[in-house]
Amino acid sequence: MEKRVMTDSKRRRGLVAVSALLGGVLVLSACSSDGGNGADGGKKEQQNQADEAAAKDASAARIAISPKNGSDNASINNAGKVTVSDGTLTEVKMQTEAGTAVAGTISGDKKSWKPDAQLERSTKYKIVATAKDSDGRKAHENWSFTTVSPTNSFIGNFTPDDGKTVGVGMPVSINFDKAITDKKAVQSGITVSSSSGQEVVGHWFGTQRLDFRPDDYWKGNSTVTLKMNLDGVEGADGVFGVQQKTVTFQIGRNQVSVVDAKTKTMTITQDGKTVKTIPISAGAPDNPTYNGKMVISEKFTETRMNGATVGFTDDDGKGEYDIKDVPHAMRLSNSGTFIHGNYWGAKSIFGSANTSHGCVGLSDAKGAGDKSTPGAWFFNNSLIGDVVEVKNSPDKTIQPENGLNGWNLSWADWKAGSAV
Repeated sequence: MEKRVMTDSKRRRGLVAVSALLGGVLVLSACSSDGGNGADGGKKEQQNQADEAAAKDASAARIAISPKNGSDNASINNAGKVTVSDGTLTEVKMQTEAGTAVAGTISGDKKSWKPDAQLERSTKYKIVATAKDSDGRKAHENWSFTTVSPTNSFIGNFTPDDGKTVGVGMPVSINFDKAITDKKAVQSGITVSSSSGQEVVGHWFGTQRLDFRPDDYWKGNSTVTLKMNLDGVEGADGVFGVQQKTVTFQIGRNQVSVVDAKTKTMTITQDGKTVKTIPISAGAPDNPTYNGKMVISEKFTETRMNGATVGFTDDDGKGEYDIKDVPHAMRLSNSGTFIHGNYWGAKSIFGSANTSHGCVGLSDAKGAGDKSTPGAWFFNNSLIGDVVEVKNSPDKTIQPENGLNGWNLSWADWKAGSAV
């Protein structure tokens, strides 16, 4: 009895051992099927061989496009540039999401392509580029990006314009369409230089205006260059510059005209020599003309002047004056100060009485057609940017930000307003 039990026990152990061995064989067989002995393994091996063959036959040309695929806030100046290495470009197509084609040019060496003109803001663009390597094998790339939106960008409107000839008092004045909080970053992206070698410094008036000028007036007959490298510069939180341009303008002869409100005369000098003295009528005692150095910023052969627009109204709220054809008018301030022709006043007032609401008046003719009048002569011999300096008036000195009149700040005070 005891012997039979022992035999059964051995038999059970033997069965367990056989089962374990068979289980091991089954496990090994299952793992080895991924090695290619089964149907699935054979298919995978075939795919691997096909992939290797395709890789060996792939073009060596490598296409690169900027900015990053799918990016937002892309530059309107530099985005969309396509380059290729180890090959040459054969075709590049760029269009807006709406399907409008963008003209562009492949470089002479066929290594790069870029749009012919500045891109639009808030626009999604798509690019399809094709290149080939030395064996003629083609490479393709599909790309898209969206340019910066007006909400997330700022622009500086500047004066004077490119190619203009202006007077020696003309500052470079830039007015930004959004408040700038990082003034240093923005000013660092702008340079103004003169062929005369004069030091030029920027001065901020508030958060949206930046003017540049030298210590003294520009040298006559010099060339001034403005460079704006603001593309991608963050002027405020999440608000980026988009401008990348160079502007040059010429400085004409040095003309400065000094108005003496006490003697009621204006003396015009060119390059340091007196060329003419003209009798004038400045602001009346109740409305005197500002003192100070003022720059001619606009010229109008004829214009309307309505007192209501600058606060001169009667009891009915109408302008104390409304002259619809003021001849030979030149703006000196943003608040309404002009030097202009006057045909309605008696000829006797010029040189003898101050009668205006703050402007400087010169004898003139209705219709602005008589070239012999003092008003016509001064208009025809003045440039935007010329300086008109008023002295001996009972009024205060004009504020430097009222017009292009930063010359009323000392050089030390001007430099103190720089952010760099």
